[in-house]
Amino acid sequence: MRAVYPKNQGTDIKTLTVLFNTWPAAFDCPGGGEVQLLGYEENLTALGLRVLRYDQWNPRPQFDAADLVHWFSMQGGCSRFLIHVRETRRLPLLISPIVWLDRPEKYDLAEIGRLLGMADHILPNSLAECAQLAGLFHLPPERFTPIVNGADEPFFEPVPPELFREHSGVRDPFVLCMGNLEKRKNQLRLIEALAGSGLHLVLAGQEREADYAAACRALAGATVHFTGRLEYGSALQRSAYAAAEILCLPSTLETPGLAALEAAAVGCRLALTREGCAREYFGDFAVYLDPYDSADIKRAIGEALSGPKNPALPGFVRERYTWKRAAQQLASVYRQFSAK
Repeated sequence: MRAVYPKNQGTDIKTLTVLFNTWPAAFDCPGGGEVQLLGYEENLTALGLRVLRYDQWNPRPQFDAADLVHWFSMQGGCSRFLIHVRETRRLPLLISPIVWLDRPEKYDLAEIGRLLGMADHILPNSLAECAQLAGLFHLPPERFTPIVNGADEPFFEPVPPELFREHSGVRDPFVLCMGNLEKRKNQLRLIEALAGSGLHLVLAGQEREADYAAACRALAGATVHFTGRLEYGSALQRSAYAAAEILCLPSTLETPGLAALEAAAVGCRLALTREGCAREYFGDFAVYLDPYDSADIKRAIGEALSGPKNPALPGFVRERYTWKRAAQQLASVYRQFSAK
């Protein structure tokens, strides 16, 4: 039996229906963008909105029910869906680009500009990302509203660091890098930066790019530990943050990394890439690094380790950066566009 989704009467925010979609293989190797989508879904639902996940095998009743469509990511191959939303279904289209164009020459700017041009409104994760995209694609600032990235509530709950130590067997002080193994996460340069330092390094993430992961393993010595993916929000993942001396994200782009917010919620020290909007989020709570310079990565880690953990950091994150806060911001934007 095919599902039926009754069309809302009017645009009351408590009954508004939004249709979520993203690129087809996104959840084969989920990362921050997918966590963001699910965080939005859970907390919008808690606010009384109805969120539908796009079903390509039965799209008609979903389109019939939707007040607007929210698309996630700038991966290629999505233009036909967006064109259908705008030109055939004539539904308001909002886009979360989840992108930081660190070196624009690496990207298909014409395609990204075309996709963003279809949006009624664009929802980056920071003011810096809004400014970058508006400047690169000559879009008016009023087309953008920043929506915060968030940490989930469980990350604020205490968890013993020993849980991860027993699971991993890593007893020495260690630097943690939480993220899928792929070029943009820059783990290879992080391994280079810590080589010979005596510091242990834990790389926690799924192998998104097999050749890159193999290169990381080939360079890694006995002080580098690969744990694979730790289930999101699990006690084990949270314990890894609690056990780490520092979280280091040397990525070539972050908007910002969700791992940084999660680690901050636990109270971990932070050494973060300066590429992206981490400084906008964390200010003086983190040390910043040049992701293209191994020596600077090593310098930032040493600087972060030289000071104590800041007990004010979890409260700072909880006040500003949660999925509940993001959902409240989204609901306000949805109300504006569903009424048009």
